[in-house]
Amino acid sequence: MISQTKISNGFQTVVPARIRKRFHVGPGDIMEWILTEDGVELKFRKKVTMDDILGMVEEPETDAVELKKKAQRGVKN
Repeated sequence: MISQTKISNGFQTVVPARIRKRFHVGPGDIMEWILTEDGVELKFRKKVTMDDILGMVEEPETDAVELKKKAQRGVKN
């Protein structure tokens, strides 16, 4: 499969539709250009959102009474 695009005067280009669809590329995603001995390798990386980051972290304990008791006993979370 060969796809071609043209570089504009502003050094911009378009990712062909069939490549965008196959790799689920959309606005805000990052295209990495990796120099190799044979040329250039392209990789797509999703932009990390705040929701992605928050999903990685466990929710802290929010029971105020329990937190106060632990603080009084000197227990660390």
